[in-house]
Amino acid sequence: MADSFLDTDSLVAAVEAADFDRPPALVANAHITGVSVARALAARDVPVIALDRNGDGYAPPSDAVAFAGEVTYPLDDLDGFRRDVERVADAAGVACVAFPCMDDWVRGFAETEPDGVVLPFSDHDGIERVLDKDNLYRRCEELGVPYPETHRLDGHDDRDAAVDAAVDALGFPLVVKPAHKRKFEEAFGTNVIEVDGRDELDRVVADAAAADATVLLQEKVNVEVGADASFGSYVSPDGDALGVVANAAVRFPREFGTSCLVETVDEPAVRDRALAVLEATDYHGISESEFVYDVDREEYVLLDINTRPWKWVSMPVQAGANLPLAAYRDAVADLDAADVQYDPGEPGEARWVYLRDYLELCLTDSAFWDVLSRDDWTALLSGDFEADDRLTTGLYRPSDPAPAAKLLDGEFTDRDYYCSC
Repeated sequence: MADSFLDTDSLVAAVEAADFDRPPALVANAHITGVSVARALAARDVPVIALDRNGDGYAPPSDAVAFAGEVTYPLDDLDGFRRDVERVADAAGVACVAFPCMDDWVRGFAETEPDGVVLPFSDHDGIERVLDKDNLYRRCEELGVPYPETHRLDGHDDRDAAVDAAVDALGFPLVVKPAHKRKFEEAFGTNVIEVDGRDELDRVVADAAAADATVLLQEKVNVEVGADASFGSYVSPDGDALGVVANAAVRFPREFGTSCLVETVDEPAVRDRALAVLEATDYHGISESEFVYDVDREEYVLLDINTRPWKWVSMPVQAGANLPLAAYRDAVADLDAADVQYDPGEPGEARWVYLRDYLELCLTDSAFWDVLSRDDWTALLSGDFEADDRLTTGLYRPSDPAPAAKLLDGEFTDRDYYCSC
């Protein structure tokens, strides 16, 4: 594991002193998702360099991380980010493969295309075709894929008039969502806010504007709680797809919270619709296509597609779909590097739990009933789950305990929780 989180100069020096027999992976940001990506790659002997703007993430102490250090945050200084990443890649002496784990880092790599770094996903235009909700929902309309009615506020000279029009169309309650998550999350501590009236809406919109966070106003879909379905996948540049459909059976908080228990499900319509949209937007790379079940429409509705790894990405890995490894294999195929073989079979069943949130839900929500069995808890506490293809976790691994220990250090001190993914 990385001995410490290094400043940029020290990171460059440490990488330069190392010998790499295959291209290292640059995993950024280095938090919960980063741990899962690093573990998926390190399991097949891919060296991992964790990058972040500070050392607060949970990935740096993982045994799966060879080096960890600071680079300029792309939202602070895009040119500085590119220079820092190019210094790291040059020090490695071989091409590096980027695995950005949040939208701001995805855009940073896609917009700058640092020399010496291979991007295993679409270029900036390809990413924006997916992340731009107007374009995404137009593609849905053309394909007959249901989606929530959504109104943008940016691009209007009169913001109040735009809000009026959205409220007239949507009514209350409605949902406020960010166009770009990080600024919104830093301002509000979440990426979805449900509002019940105009005064509350005006406050949220004003606070978002003060934080320079662009927001969308969206209908509140009559969601069947616990019936979400997502297609987590890797689509190659040739269009070959590897992935699983999963149900976020438990969220924390229950309705709009982050996933804390996810399991594979058989929903071919979700897979087919997700792949149709990805093909229509011409996106390749790792992504998560998020659907909810709309009780009124009586079908799945597409909310978002995340063009990156996401929090429960270790679940498809456990099910036999190692998406980071598949992306890495294709990225290095044309490089003068050690041959990387990965020929996955048909993915099986698996369940993923993020214990920090799941335990808090069990302890604080009297309406929630634990869905894990006594055998599940025994396997988790003994560590036997690590040898079970059907169960995995978001962070806790007895064989790699340092990330979970760092989480506990934050829970029992005044250290702020870093981010949701």
